[in-house]
Amino acid sequence: MTSSSSLSLHFTAPCHTLLPSKPRRSVIVAAQTTHPAESTASPTVDADRLEPRVELRDGFFILKEKFRKGINPQEKVKIESEPMKLFMENGIEELAKKSMEEIDSEKSSKEDVDVRLKWLGLFHRRKHHYGKFMMRLKLPNGVTTSAQTRYLASVIRKYGEDGCADVTTRQNWQIRGVVLPDVPEILKGLASVGLTSLQSGMDNVRNPVGNPIAGIDPDEIVDTRPYTNLLSQFITANSRGNPDFTNLPRKWNVCVVGTHDLYEHPHINDLAYMPANKDGRFGFNVLVGGFFSPKRCEEAIPLDAWVPAEDVLPLCKAVLEAYRDLGTRGNRQKTRMMWLIDELGVEGFRAEVEKRMPSGKLERASSEDLVNKQWERRDYFGVHPQKQEGLSYIGLHVPVGRLQADDMDELARLADTYGTGELRLTVEQNIIIPNVETSKTEALLQEPFLKNRFSPEPSILMKGLVACTGNQFCGQAIIETKLRALKVTEEVERLVAVPKPIRMHWTGCPNTCGQVQVADIGFMGCLTRGENGKPVEGADVYVGGRIGSDSHLGEIYKKGVRVTELVPLVAEILIKEFGAVPREREDNED
Repeated sequence: MTSSSSLSLHFTAPCHTLLPSKPRRSVIVAAQTTHPAESTASPTVDADRLEPRVELRDGFFILKEKFRKGINPQEKVKIESEPMKLFMENGIEELAKKSMEEIDSEKSSKEDVDVRLKWLGLFHRRKHHYGKFMMRLKLPNGVTTSAQTRYLASVIRKYGEDGCADVTTRQNWQIRGVVLPDVPEILKGLASVGLTSLQSGMDNVRNPVGNPIAGIDPDEIVDTRPYTNLLSQFITANSRGNPDFTNLPRKWNVCVVGTHDLYEHPHINDLAYMPANKDGRFGFNVLVGGFFSPKRCEEAIPLDAWVPAEDVLPLCKAVLEAYRDLGTRGNRQKTRMMWLIDELGVEGFRAEVEKRMPSGKLERASSEDLVNKQWERRDYFGVHPQKQEGLSYIGLHVPVGRLQADDMDELARLADTYGTGELRLTVEQNIIIPNVETSKTEALLQEPFLKNRFSPEPSILMKGLVACTGNQFCGQAIIETKLRALKVTEEVERLVAVPKPIRMHWTGCPNTCGQVQVADIGFMGCLTRGENGKPVEGADVYVGGRIGSDSHLGEIYKKGVRVTELVPLVAEILIKEFGAVPREREDNED
């Protein structure tokens, strides 16, 4: 277990870049609505409600017997056997030796494969790909190396058509096609290149997100990499497994903001660190509670708290402990952290966080927010100068985030040949090659790899396209997303010309992994009625999501649209809402 007193760290205050004398035009215009938990009147909470619901037993936190009435099935699985033992006590070695037939014949091993292995980042695709797994990694701040990329390519190559990789909406890698007998060796291989998949699924802390151009961005507020790396190392105990935080009521997301562009999407995280000065000290204001779920979506709200930079870890620990100790464990649709904040009120939740801080104190929020709210979000595609003289970074479009083994090998080669062997992943499922000598950028742009699918200059609609896995691999997805997203976008581009980038997100089901609510136009998979009255693939269409300092979640525009009828509808929305012009009219004007 980690001692609270050992968590404070010392950081040098960042050199804050002066903002342009002429403010950039803001692309964000509407105000955020007030969340119920932000009201000044705090709910009345009995003292008994503040009793921790978990206790430490044999090195792991477990739900107390008195709080087990009405718990959900996943909580029962955790009680029956601690998932992290599969890694920390090497249970994966024995499990990997069993055939799927043997596994399915026994309740405990079947639960290991379908539920507990998610604590090791392994997701069994029982519905569509029986015996095959998706493996999710931990990649803080989206920073990876050519050696890591080559290793992942070597893993997926052996799985043929099932083997591929996806860049995720949390700056992360997911690889597909993995089979159970290979897992022990893959885990060792990951460790050999400095990677881990631990605690990346189910009721754990997901990949810490930061600025994708951290440390190289001439306009950054602070380099987020030290913070995201420390958060990841702390949460996983340096990839050994940290049982302090492996029994949360539900998944939990964290980000550290380092840029005026808010590439990190703080409003959809359970905990977001917003850079702010206070009395001459650098630190962060705190947002809490942002999340998406099938039944409810909420933006993060202010905790009215500020922490100095050295207290990033203690604050994270305190928030996680409050959630772990007090969060409910019944209906899975009502167990995300915002539900607890609603129940206790912001001040009540803040008090629980404060008493778990090492000093027992938590400063109030600062008014010296360092994020320029009038900033226009920059495009990272193409060539851009770094803060380091003579170096540039190049943003590449990865169509809907999907790569094959050969693609990954080629990216690794380009990173070695032209840069320093480093790659950056973005939450929009794209990739950045940093640290390229400016004199070499033209040669890089002439590489065949960049002339084909992975363009530094994608079309205006393709550059904002995001799609979840879809039903090709995910058993929960109702519709196919990735290929359809590309096809619909290509057809729409033939119909209309748009004056500015439009972010279009696709998700295969209401779990909204594709984050459709933050998109200008979002598509959530559903079943609807075809012309013959039979069920066909469709989408609920969302419009109006915004990201940035004045974020806003999109709202339903039209429900149950057949996927075959999406192209004309999208063209119509682009013309009515986003100033697009029909191609025929544009051609006539030329």
